[in-house]
Amino acid sequence: MAKVLMFLPPVLFAGLAALFIVGMNREDPDNLPSAFTGKLAPAVTVLELNDYPLFTDADLRAPGVKLVNFWASWCAPCRAEHPMLEKLAAEGVVIYGVNYKDRVADATGFLTQMGNPYTAIGADERTMSIDWGITGVPETFVINGDGRIILRFSGPISAAELERSIRPAIAEASQ
Repeated sequence: MAKVLMFLPPVLFAGLAALFIVGMNREDPDNLPSAFTGKLAPAVTVLELNDYPLFTDADLRAPGVKLVNFWASWCAPCRAEHPMLEKLAAEGVVIYGVNYKDRVADATGFLTQMGNPYTAIGADERTMSIDWGITGVPETFVINGDGRIILRFSGPISAAELERSIRPAIAEASQ
């Protein structure tokens, strides 16, 4: 019995190491599945943010591709992705911003400093982020002309991710 117990720790270690290796070699470890993909976008429940135009459910269900981007002024990855959002906005992509757990003065200061890529903006009243399953910011959703979610992208949009994930989803949403 003692000899059997002697082999137990190395066998357990080997099994745990195998699980770690399999987990690290997943196809896309940052791509979190979304239960909303292919379904209608949840309700828009935002409050006005200063004098910025506000968006509604009707805007999400209007014809054309649009993005919904959850962001905050205190979020360093949001700052990192901001040039990609500005690039998309300059190309004519409609982007709706949802300011997440932020102070109004900080949010408006962020937009003044960084630029405003958003067609319209709302402040999350703590329910929209829950309804949309937000796990943190930034998170971006690509939505088609029927108001259906084509892609949920968690994390900052880099130049590489713009080409690998966002642009193909925009193309799919425009069909």
